[in-house]
Amino acid sequence: MTSPLVTTPADPADPATPPAPARRGTPRRAPVRAAGRPGTGRWLSRSAVNGVLVLAAAYTLFPLIWLVTAATKDAGNLLGDVFSFQGFHLGQNLSDLTTYQDGVYFRWYGNSLLYAGVGALGCSLVSVAAGYAFDKYRFRGKEKLFAIVLLGVLLPSTALSLPLYLLAVKTHTVNTYWSVLIPVLVNPFGVYLSRIFSAGYIPDEALEAARIDGASELRAFWSIGLRMIMPGFVTVFLFQFTAVWNNFFLPLVMLSDKNLYPLSLGLYNWHSNANATPDFYPMVVTGSLLAVTPLIIAFVTLQRHWKAGLTAGSVK
Repeated sequence: MTSPLVTTPADPADPATPPAPARRGTPRRAPVRAAGRPGTGRWLSRSAVNGVLVLAAAYTLFPLIWLVTAATKDAGNLLGDVFSFQGFHLGQNLSDLTTYQDGVYFRWYGNSLLYAGVGALGCSLVSVAAGYAFDKYRFRGKEKLFAIVLLGVLLPSTALSLPLYLLAVKTHTVNTYWSVLIPVLVNPFGVYLSRIFSAGYIPDEALEAARIDGASELRAFWSIGLRMIMPGFVTVFLFQFTAVWNNFFLPLVMLSDKNLYPLSLGLYNWHSNANATPDFYPMVVTGSLLAVTPLIIAFVTLQRHWKAGLTAGSVK
């Protein structure tokens, strides 16, 4: 009688024993690899990004810090160690700005506010209206005309100064406020940006509803389109306000009367005299510090419109 075949279980420790076949549907475990501390790579990447941001912020703020400290120095300490906090003469520097040539500095300040404020406001209205028309209306040659506007973005402003001067001579507006105000009312980049904002912020259904209710095209733009595109309006306003406030070459070409100078041209005139008279240096530095103030106020005041525009479509 034959004895039954007895099978012994395979010993996994025996190298001669073949591995057991894996069951169907059972995933194989990946080999465990030695890893470092959890979150180390994320911490390093975050530290690297923060380090770059700190360096960029320091690079940006260092000239402003130098300007703040240098405005408190007199001519002797200004040419030495600016960060020593010795010789606080800020009050005297402000007094010199007020009294020099009957306060011509603050006249330049008012001229810059006029050029930048009125010019940026008018340019924003023109740009937003043109961008709205390019986006919402259909007319013959629209894209070709818009291509010409885009070509204007490629032209540097300095290349247009001489033709603008010749036009101002023909219209008898040289050495007047109009010679600086009229050219800054047009900004091709503002038109391009306004068209993009109009396409993204103003739905066609809202304008159709206004037309059905009997609103005219001007009323639909003023009451609906302009309110919806307000973030774009503020963006164009800030860009143009900064550009006009820092504008130098156009007033240099157009103006010869010092009473019409903006701050940029007036401070340049003082800086040219500082090589022969070092007493001008404290006034130039202090005047430059005061010149930055309107730009900071404009950005801090109007940034809420950007935030409102960014979150306009996030909540329904």
